[in-house]
Amino acid sequence: MMSRRMLTKEEEDAMGDEVEVRREDQDKINKFSRLHQHELSIVEELKAKNKEKEELDDITTELELADEVETVPYKIGDAFFHVSLELAQEMLGISTARIEEEIGTLEDKLENIREEMTQLKVELYARFGKTINLET
Repeated sequence: MMSRRMLTKEEEDAMGDEVEVRREDQDKINKFSRLHQHELSIVEELKAKNKEKEELDDITTELELADEVETVPYKIGDAFFHVSLELAQEMLGISTARIEEEIGTLEDKLENIREEMTQLKVELYARFGKTINLET
């Protein structure tokens, strides 16, 4: 005769209610994982763009102190060209506007990804409770 051991409260809680993982659940889990990886790459790209913008802002401030008659070296691609202060400031303004637009686009993408991840978390936690861990 087999003896049955009673489960402790902790063991019962750890088991939870066994919930079958359906294909649609697995698809949501996979999607959450892909979104999280995409989120991480966008965060890194945003850091780089913000650093680039800070550098452009620093250069713009430096050029405000430059002498009007000077030409300044301006990097285009891998080469430096000596351009008038006015032209350098104009090109910096264009570069700053471009980077600000790119930052805005990345921030919008990040917001959309995070909203989608939050929705998936709600759905998956509702289905699996504490048996699933989606903390990032």
